[in-house]
Order: sequence, then structure tokens, then C-alpha cells
Amino acid sequence: MDRPTRWGLRGSRILDFNAMILGIVLIWTIFLLRTNNATQLHIGGIFPIAGKGGWQGGQACMPAAKLALDDVNNQTDLLPGFKLTLHSNDSECEPGLGASVMYNLLYNKPQKLMLLAGCSTVCTTVAEAAKMWNLIVLCYGASSPALSDRSRFPTLFRTHPSATVHNPTRIKLMEKFGWSKIAILQQAEEVFISTVEDLENRCKEAGIEIVTRQSFLSDPTDAVRNLRRQDARIIVGLFYVVAARRVLCEMYKQQLYGRAYVWFFIGWYEDNWYEGNLENENISCTKEQMKLAAEGHLTTEALMWNQNNRKTISGMTSEDFRKRLNEALIAEGYDISHKRYPEGYQEAPLAYDAVWSVALAFNKTMERLKWRKKSLKDFTYTDKDIADEIYAAMNSTQFLGVSGRVAFSSQGDRIALTQVEQMIDGQYVKLGYYDTQVDNLTWLNMEQWAGGKVPQDRTIVRRVLRTVSLPLFVCMSTISSCGILVALALIVFNIWNRHRRVIQSSHPVCNTIMLFGVITCLVSVILLGIDGRFVGPDVYPQVCQARAWLLAAGFTLAYGAMFSKVWRVHRFTTKTKTDPKQKKVEPWKLYTMVSGLLSVDLVIMLTWQLYDPLQRRLETFPLEDPISTNDDVKIRPELEHCESENNSIWLGVIYGFKGLILVFGLFLAYETRSIKVKQINDSRYVGMSIYNVVVLCLITAPVAMVIASQQDASFAFVALAVIFCCFLSMLLIFVPKVIEVIRHPKDKAESKYNPDAGISKEDEERYQKLQSENDDLQKLIAQKEEKIRILRQRLSERDSTKGQTQDSDTQGSVPTTAAITQGKDTLVVIQPDPTTSSDFDSAIGGGFSTQTRSSRASQSDMDFSESYL
Repeated sequence: MDRPTRWGLRGSRILDFNAMILGIVLIWTIFLLRTNNATQLHIGGIFPIAGKGGWQGGQACMPAAKLALDDVNNQTDLLPGFKLTLHSNDSECEPGLGASVMYNLLYNKPQKLMLLAGCSTVCTTVAEAAKMWNLIVLCYGASSPALSDRSRFPTLFRTHPSATVHNPTRIKLMEKFGWSKIAILQQAEEVFISTVEDLENRCKEAGIEIVTRQSFLSDPTDAVRNLRRQDARIIVGLFYVVAARRVLCEMYKQQLYGRAYVWFFIGWYEDNWYEGNLENENISCTKEQMKLAAEGHLTTEALMWNQNNRKTISGMTSEDFRKRLNEALIAEGYDISHKRYPEGYQEAPLAYDAVWSVALAFNKTMERLKWRKKSLKDFTYTDKDIADEIYAAMNSTQFLGVSGRVAFSSQGDRIALTQVEQMIDGQYVKLGYYDTQVDNLTWLNMEQWAGGKVPQDRTIVRRVLRTVSLPLFVCMSTISSCGILVALALIVFNIWNRHRRVIQSSHPVCNTIMLFGVITCLVSVILLGIDGRFVGPDVYPQVCQARAWLLAAGFTLAYGAMFSKVWRVHRFTTKTKTDPKQKKVEPWKLYTMVSGLLSVDLVIMLTWQLYDPLQRRLETFPLEDPISTNDDVKIRPELEHCESENNSIWLGVIYGFKGLILVFGLFLAYETRSIKVKQINDSRYVGMSIYNVVVLCLITAPVAMVIASQQDASFAFVALAVIFCCFLSMLLIFVPKVIEVIRHPKDKAESKYNPDAGISKEDEERYQKLQSENDDLQKLIAQKEEKIRILRQRLSERDSTKGQTQDSDTQGSVPTTAAITQGKDTLVVIQPDPTTSSDFDSAIGGGFSTQTRSSRASQSDMDFSESYL
């Protein structure tokens, strides 16, 4: 081939190669131009990053959203011809600032197709206003149950599950561990208020009692203290992480942690949330104290990280996403290598999947709009048709994301599983998962409790009945039993020796009645010590009534017999002056008096029992710590009492009646203290017994009412008083009789105790006659003394008159006197001067003798009568 030909072929090849290169360059240029000039779809992002309160989850969620944008835009089959662009700003979790950011995004070009938002308070404000611009709002970090209200938020969706998704899990855990009594501590934010309302409704349905609901704005000190006062043990805490640190510090100060307490916290805090920002937030607890208080608490949270190793829609597993997110956070200056995670790290997968949800919804909307010859770039804030298409696409979106299966309910809520974790040794350990839709709890049995057992939902209060000390009861019962045996022996003695004058003159039937009263009182002492140790609550009221009946009847029989004796002694000594023929004590009068007193008791007790019977009433005392146990147990002491509804009225009636008898008996005993009559030869000892009974009753009744809450002291005091009265009465009345019978078994000689043993009937009549004459003489002497006084007065008046007229007669005769003696009384008689007038003679005349009248009683008669004076 010639040269030109070869040159032509070579040139043509060079031209073809250049053309090919040029074509490639042209195609690449066109592709680049297409890529750079692709239609952008703009969305707005509102991220809470800075700020001092609330949730600053944008610190980790914004980097996750940027990763999602890169991954979405790199998908050639997703949003072909379009590029997703995010315009964002910081809301600081403040609703006012969040609204300002939203308005800036909407009124500044380019036009936005959708809004992303985080923090419940900001989402509430944004979602409520966005419907005015036909904008869909997708919240990646908002758990407020209030956002589930479709009538209020018609265009809202969220990849973050509602806070109410935790409540079924909490209820399930409470049922699992047998907790039926809880307390709630909440921060005064709408998200937590609505969550608590839902929790209260669920607790009511499950039969779980909420003992207290405490809320606070920023300082939880008082609220935590109130929890301690209410004895809260299982506590659900709902607050942001900043407030959670303050709560945890106050928990440590109030000792509301450890084996006796279980706290439920929100699970979307960072793993080391209790250690960070302590100095910046002026937390007065150290990291060690915070860690100690946080140990063992439970958290419930929606699953925000896919739990299996399957690849998601982005082609990554959740672990791959974690690595990429950590690299992005490290690039922004976060110390991830030392587990210093920014806030919102747990919710980062939700923000990542939120961007993918937007992309998938837009992609599906584009396909629907093609049939209507419309495009997303035609959307305006007044275009409701395209907005409805976006809503429908978002509502039907389902995919597997790095946070798990993403799907939305009819209320726009994320459907998700919840997981339960517990802090063990400073690390969160997964305990299980709960699927709300199928009510399935998957439990791993990894929980650990201080003390090795599940904490109780309340302080276990053991009701301990305070009973009388057994040794004290045995001692008093033994003494009472001995007294009963002694009384029975004395009854036998009294009946066996009833023919003896020493017994006969003391009215043996009255003595027997008194002994039966003593026995009844001593039996009531035994009943006073019978309490819940020996009988059940059903039998106890019967024991109460038996006590009252026996003690009332025993007192009346014993004291009434003595009272009737001293009453007859008093009546006998007073009637002898008015009725000298009254020489005999009728026994039936003594028995009638005892019967009358007993009848009054019967009426009072029957009325009491029929209209207002005694019942068992428990007196409770403050809680006490157990002596020998480490369990979470308190002792509630209880004491049984015998009371009726109008107990004070009935006691007043009983005490009033008995008190009148006691006072009257004391008066009679005092009046007859020096009187001794043959017909009732033990009246002095009866009076002494009455003194002792009155004194002991006056002391025992008020003291027993004061110490009624001290079972041992009350029983001992009353029992000793009754026993002492009974033994002393038997001692005073019967011991002298026993001694007399032992000393004089034949009943012949007189004794010191019974000086009337040998007196005959004639001697008795003689004594009565002498006593009557002695009374007559005393009256006559009193009349004469009155006349003498009058005469002396007249003489003195006359002498004074004579002294003024006749000085020479001043040495007149002085009347002489003579004494008339009768027994212990002396009659003084004035012997007038012979020169005195006849008036004096007539005054003292009439058979009055100036000689001393001798008594007709012999010396033996006087000695005999002295013993009865």
C-alpha cells in the first residue's frame, strides 16, 4: 500500500479514537451536568442540639440524618432525577424557638416538601401549625402520647414510638414480679403528663394501686421526699435526662435506693447519663454516689436498634451503621472511644430511618403523580392534592431499617417492640423484650436483685397482737386460784361453825355472800388476762362481757355484804336513842340490801349488753422495726380492748353507781368507827375493809384508764388491786374468827376478840335499862344547868345594882355551891344566902335535892356497859 493510503488509514483510526474519547467525555459531561442539575427535593430539619433543659438529641440525630441523606442520594433506583436536600437549624428543645425555626424554613426559599423534628414539645408546636401549610411532619425523637391525637395533628408521623408503648411493658413487669402498689414521679411536661394519664388508666384496669403521684418543674427535692413519706417502693420516673440526674442525686440523699426500692427510668438516656455534666448542672453528688443510687434500676424503651444481623434497606446491618455513626461523631469531636456518647445516640437510628421514610414516601408519591401528570416539584403550600398523596405514601411505608421494622399505625405512631434493661454493675443488661400487639414477653432471666430476692412493692406490715406476758398471767392466775381456794375453805369454815356465837353474831350468811363475791372477783382476774393468745376474735367479745358481769357482781356481793353490815350498825346505834325497844338486827334486812344492790347491777348490765354490747376493738400503734430480721418488714403492734360504741357513757353510769356506794360506805364506816354492838361483833373490821376497798378503787379506776394501752401494766395493776382487796377483806373479817375458834373450841370462855361470849340474856336487858336511865339523867342535868346559868346571870345583875347604892354591904354573903355528880356528868348547885329573896328559893325548889344522887348501877354494871360505849 502506498504511503498516502497508509496515512489515510492511520488518520482515520486516529480520528475514530479521538471521536470515541470525545464521546466518552461528552457522555460523562452530560451525566455530570444532569447530576448537578437534578431537581432537588427540599425538606426542613429541626434538631435540638444546644440548650439547658429538655432533650438535646440532635447532637447524635443530626449526623445520623446526614448519613441517611448520603445513602439515599447514592441510590440510583431511588428518587430518579431528584436529589434530597436537608435544611436544618437548632431548636434547643424550646417550643418557641422551634416555631421560629419552622417559620424561617417555610418563608425562606427553597420551598420545603416535609419537615423533620425532634423533642416532643417542639414537635407538638410544629405539627399543630404545619397542617396550615399542608406539610407532613415526621418526628424522629418525640414520644409524647398527645401526638397520637389525629384530630389535633392530622399530618404527623413519627419513627419514635409513643411513650405509651412503655406502659404496657411496665404493667407486664409489675404483674410478673407481683407488684400491685406503685408510685409515680414525673416532670411537669406535656409528654410526661399524658404518659402518666395513660399509665393510670392501665393500672386501674390491671388492679394496680398508685399510692402517690408527685410532679416537679425543675427541682425534684420535695417530690422525692414525699415519696419517702408515702413509703413508695416501686417508682416510675418520667423526666428528661437533666432532671433525671437531679432526681438520682436526691434519691441518694433520701436513701431511696438499694434492695428495698425499684425505679423505672426512661430507656432513651445514654448509657453513662448519670455521670456526665454533674459540675455544669450543679449536682451535689459525686459520680460514685450517683452510680450507687442508679444501681439496679429498670428501663423500658422501644427497640431503636435492629436486634438481628440482617441487612437493612440501606444495605447495612445495625452494627455497620453503628460503626459509621461512631466515625462521624468522632469527626465532630465526640470522645466515642471512651464511651462518651452525645445525647440522642440511642435515637440516632430513628433519625436515620426517618430520612429513609421520607425518601421512600417521595418515591412512591412520584409514581402516583406520574399517572396524574404531576411532579413533586409542583408542590406548593396550598396544594392539598399532592400533600394527600405524600400522606398516603407515608402511611403505607414499610421497610426494615437500622432501628428495626418501620411501620406506622393509623395514628401515625411507630409500631415497635419494647425492651427491658437493668443496670447491673454500672452497665445496662438486657432482660427481655415485649411485643405489645401479641402480648408476648420474651424474658432472658438475667435480672439481679440486691439481697437475692425480688423487692417488695410495700413495707410488709406484720400485725402483732400485744398480749399479757405469760409469766405475769400465770403468776396472777395462781394467786387468784389460791385466793379462791382460801375463800372456799372459809365458806366451809363459816358453815361448819355457824352455831358458834362468834360466827353467829357476825351473820354467817352475809359472810358467805361476801366470800362468794370474793371468789367471783378473783375469777374475773383470771378472765382479765385471757386475750388473743388464748381465744380467737369471735370468742373475745364473750370473754369481755363475762369480765364485766363477774367483776360487777363480785364487787356488789363482796362490798355489798360489808356495806349492809356497817349500814345496820349505823341504823342500830341511831335507833336505840329513839326506839329503846329496838334490840335486834333482822338478818333479812341485810340480805335485802345486798339483793337491792345486785338488782341495780343487773338492770345496768342487761341494758348495756342488750343495747350496746361490748365488742373487740383493736388499738394500733406506730410501726416498729423487727428485732431479729433483715427483711423489709415492719411490726404493727395491736392491742385488744373491750369497748362499746358509747363506752364512756356506760362506764360513767357504772362508776357513778359504784362510786356513790363507796363514798356512802366510807361515810358510814367513819361514823361507826368507835361503835361496837353485840349484834354485829365484827363491825370494826368490816369498816376497816371498807376503808381499804374505797382507797384502792379510787386509785385503781383512774390509773387503769390512763395505762390502758400498756397491757402488762394495766393487767398487773388491776389484778393486784382486786387481789389485795379480796385477801385483805378475808384477812380482817375471818382471821380473828378462826383464831377465836382455835383458841376456844368449846365456845365457853370469853376472849379478847369476843368479850360478849359469856353474857346472858338478863345481863343484856339490865344493860339496856341502865343505858336508858343514864340518858334520862343526862337530859335532866342539862335542864338544871340551864336554870343555874339563868340564876347566875340574875344574881350578877342584882349584885351590880346593890354595889352602886350600898357600899357598906359589899361584904355580903357569897352563895355556896354544891356539886351533884352522876356518872361522868357533874351537876353544880348554887347554895343561896339565907338573906336572898324567895324568888331564888322558888326557882330551885320543887323537890330538887342539894345532895349528890348516887347511881343505882353497881361497879360491875358500869364495867359491863363501858365495853359497849
